[in-house]
Amino acid sequence: MKISKIFSLNKTQYELDFVDIDPSVDTPLFLDPYYISKCDFPFAIDAHATLRSYFEFLLALLRGKKVRQAEELFSYLGENNDVCLGMSRGKPNGHGMGPEDTAAIFKELLTSRAVRTGVMEDIEDFRIFVPNVDKDKVSDMTANIIRRHLIEYTKEQCELHGIPLTPSVPSGMYWDAQNRMWDNQYTERLVVEGKPILLVPKRIVSFTDKYTPSEYKQHFVLNFLQHENLQLHTSLVRKYKNGKEYVTKKSIREKEGVIDKEYLARFTEQHPEVFADFKRQTAKKLSHVDGAVLDNLNLQAVCEYLSHKLAEIPSGTANASNYHNLIIGILELLFYPNLSSPKKEHEIHDGRKRIDITFNNSAESGFFFTLPNKNVLLPCPFVFVECKNYTGEVANPELDQLSGRFSNRRGKVGILACRTLDENESFMKRCADTYEDDRGLILPITDEDLTAALSLFPEQGANAIEQILSQKYEQIAFTK
Repeated sequence: MKISKIFSLNKTQYELDFVDIDPSVDTPLFLDPYYISKCDFPFAIDAHATLRSYFEFLLALLRGKKVRQAEELFSYLGENNDVCLGMSRGKPNGHGMGPEDTAAIFKELLTSRAVRTGVMEDIEDFRIFVPNVDKDKVSDMTANIIRRHLIEYTKEQCELHGIPLTPSVPSGMYWDAQNRMWDNQYTERLVVEGKPILLVPKRIVSFTDKYTPSEYKQHFVLNFLQHENLQLHTSLVRKYKNGKEYVTKKSIREKEGVIDKEYLARFTEQHPEVFADFKRQTAKKLSHVDGAVLDNLNLQAVCEYLSHKLAEIPSGTANASNYHNLIIGILELLFYPNLSSPKKEHEIHDGRKRIDITFNNSAESGFFFTLPNKNVLLPCPFVFVECKNYTGEVANPELDQLSGRFSNRRGKVGILACRTLDENESFMKRCADTYEDDRGLILPITDEDLTAALSLFPEQGANAIEQILSQKYEQIAFTK
């Protein structure tokens, strides 16, 4: 049973930011440090920095012949069943890093040519150059190193969706980048049937089918050797009937013998430019998983269902929580993968608790990518959302409330979700005033906007809602 079912969230995977795992089995997705390193948003940046900190320290110990310290450092990279990701069958016991695997891999590192020569520079390179290390093991390593980040993310998602946490649970060992040491603490954790669980953002998971030794060997190493043999006119050169020369990859494999990970390390030492090209080309091929992840969902049916639910919720304070909850799910669907990791922030307003939503800006294209690049006065590492289930008109206090949270560091872009704008022209002028005074950009989104975006989303994806935002931005920017 998946997390959404266990805790009766009544949400599809489209509406959830985390991978909706079944804690009793592993989900065939992975944490790929190379993919994470190419994701440019706060969670991924912080996680990558922690991974770099660990790996650089480990390499420094190995190259400094501090074997005992390095071995202890490496010993904490055992299998992480808390994330329930990987390729194990049945219960998540993993094909990943057990104690024996950890010890065996460390022995490989001690004699690794890739380590000694500096060829291996990043943790993802384990998979390329170290024998018996596959995507499962690299994923386990990654999960352990960034465990603290995943714990905090899990807490945020549980708070967002009202999932209860268990106090004073051991965190498990995680890498403390600041102090360059493994650490452990007691903290609140998500526990399901006695098992601590870590939720993972679907924005950072991968099938890890691009950064692989087979891709490097087949499409870069062998391609280089083909070209080299042609240039040197070796005995491997053959001719087509039209006279054009060629060299087969089969003939190269027969000549070179076993092209294993040790061979790849030797080759890379001699031709580092080929490995650098592999990294560059692979980065261009990386992409996020679909919003439904692995669930077989009818997207159009989900969108129609959400539109229906939105129309059914009455306006007013009594249904504010239901409205907030639904808006979070709708925005998660509409904005993925450009906005991610939503979290609630509690503040005091007029003597009562107020719920705001903050998204990470994870856009690599589109509206939220272009906006800060075209207008340096509108930074938006985060995008703030206010939900107002009002029966009356939204006015200046709501605008001031949202703009008051802006800053150059946190961002100056916000979305105000409301049921309707009876005085649309007047409200847009207020938004224009805020924009003109350099207090930030506030974009109103009504039920009508969301319904229109949901109807177009199956065909247009995130562009459906971003076109609406672009039109509103243009209207605000040119209103006098």
